[in-house]
Amino acid sequence: MANIHEIAKLAGVSSATVSRVINNHPYVSEPTRQRVQEVIDRLDYVPNLNAISLKTGMTKLIGIISVSFNDSLNLFVRGFTMYAQEHGFNIALFITNGDKERELEALEMLRRKQLDALVCMIRVNEWSVIEYYTKYGPIVTWQRVTIEAIPSVFMDQYQGYTLALEHLYARGYRKIVNVYGNMRGLNTKERIRAYHDFCEKYDLDAEAFTHFYGLNSIAEGEQIAHWWGEQPNKPDAFACSTDYLAAGLLTEARRLDVSVPDQFAVVGFDNTEISHLLDLTTIHYPIDKQAENAFILIRNTLEGLDETLHHLEFKLVERATT
Repeated sequence: MANIHEIAKLAGVSSATVSRVINNHPYVSEPTRQRVQEVIDRLDYVPNLNAISLKTGMTKLIGIISVSFNDSLNLFVRGFTMYAQEHGFNIALFITNGDKERELEALEMLRRKQLDALVCMIRVNEWSVIEYYTKYGPIVTWQRVTIEAIPSVFMDQYQGYTLALEHLYARGYRKIVNVYGNMRGLNTKERIRAYHDFCEKYDLDAEAFTHFYGLNSIAEGEQIAHWWGEQPNKPDAFACSTDYLAAGLLTEARRLDVSVPDQFAVVGFDNTEISHLLDLTTIHYPIDKQAENAFILIRNTLEGLDETLHHLEFKLVERATT
């Protein structure tokens, strides 16, 4: 098998020059680069990634951990992968399905230097378990957490959810039902706090209607549409945990000949493509920029940089469902 020294001899350059060409470094003239590349192509030379990893101390591989696939995860992974690949990194995705051992496999790969870093989207193990592994490489999370060793790219859900509630109030809706997501995270707790503060501000009864907890899916949204039809005292608006759930609620309501927003309004959360397709009022959640911030935090640590994070904020996207 060909090696760098053989390539250097055939191309009439130094081994250092061959290395610079392979790693796409500057300070190599274009004629020299072409001559070296021709030899590399002729010999079908492929760099030994294990040897490169040993030399640089980096695998150029970052793991992303999540419990399951969902629309938000897809947006985050797509954004993170794009930014990572622009800087020579690749991605390994770990879907745990709630299995603590599967999550630990990813953490152990970080400890064994098979990964350079991890992004913990939705965790399964306790934070104390995850924090232990930060000494082996940077771990960044999407969830709201106050652990110095695990930086977070979370956004203040209180602010975003308040935007939705204030919009409903301004449009004349008073009988609001909240459909909350994952109850383990601080994000949902902040949305609940936002609702109680909103009710106190406008002298509304926070417990006048049933609220839903731990729901995110289209199917669960469809079930809520049927629940609404069974209520003698019907709410006039739903603030939903995700666009997906809001989409299920909206489409099933239309199948049941319920007029939205005349009989009830619907606000989603995330501003994903499905909200655009269904003309759904929602809260824009810049997940792609969160992903870039997560990569910046990791790259700053790995490469000793000090790149500034993007300033992010929620925005109301008003469409036909309010």
